[in-house]
Amino acid sequence: MSHDVILAFLFTLFAGLATGVGSLLAFFAKTTNTKFLSFALGFSAGVMIYVSFIDIIPKAQEAFVGDLGEEEGSWLTVISFFSGMLLIALIDRFIPKSSNPHELKKVEDMEKPGSALKDPALLKMGMFTALAIGIHNFPEGIATFVSTIQDPALGLAIAIAVAIHNIPEGIAVSVPIYYATNDKKKAFRLSFLSGLAEPVGAVVAFLILMPFLNDVVFGIIFAMVAGIMVFISLDELLPAAKKYDEAHLSIYGVMGGMAVMAISLLLII
Repeated sequence: MSHDVILAFLFTLFAGLATGVGSLLAFFAKTTNTKFLSFALGFSAGVMIYVSFIDIIPKAQEAFVGDLGEEEGSWLTVISFFSGMLLIALIDRFIPKSSNPHELKKVEDMEKPGSALKDPALLKMGMFTALAIGIHNFPEGIATFVSTIQDPALGLAIAIAVAIHNIPEGIAVSVPIYYATNDKKKAFRLSFLSGLAEPVGAVVAFLILMPFLNDVVFGIIFAMVAGIMVFISLDELLPAAKKYDEAHLSIYGVMGGMAVMAISLLLII
């Protein structure tokens, strides 16, 4: 197994395990640091949006054009990009709103009266949230893995952005499960397991996609990855960042994420 493949698995595992970090924050922090989360989610969105349009889409188009020609390659880039957006939109569409991993939860929600514990409805909601996060994390795992294979520096940037946005998802799993069961170990375990869908996505990419990874397949995956990341940023990260705190702070995070990504790309040219 090559060094880049091992690195790709490690980056994907790192991104997925950030849900466990969110779970631990829910247990050990007394209040939610909403300013930090607002800035961090905005930062993650900035990284994803900038790298999608400035780096990933041009690389996908370059791969297509080199194999299929200018016109056909350009069309296939656009089709693949919007196919990625459609894929993640359909995943969101079929997840019940009450179980959606992007419904905000705060650490303060852990402190509930004892009489409310052992609530089966909340336990069910927490289980569905864990499943929903797993479904969302699967294509993110493929994205991180394939990006790292192509460009380790790009893969690291995507892994960090995904990890940041997985932290509040870990809180979203832990809060209702702990509230329902009063069992921190169970809440952490399910939050941890939901993040493992990312390395599972990497394994699927390695076993199924790698043998067929020519220029066209690479272009399709990369353009779809860009579409998925732009959708996640606009539909999930930015709205969540604004709800956690004032809008300006989340936008400063976006600017910071874009600036860091821009400088990083210039330094590795």
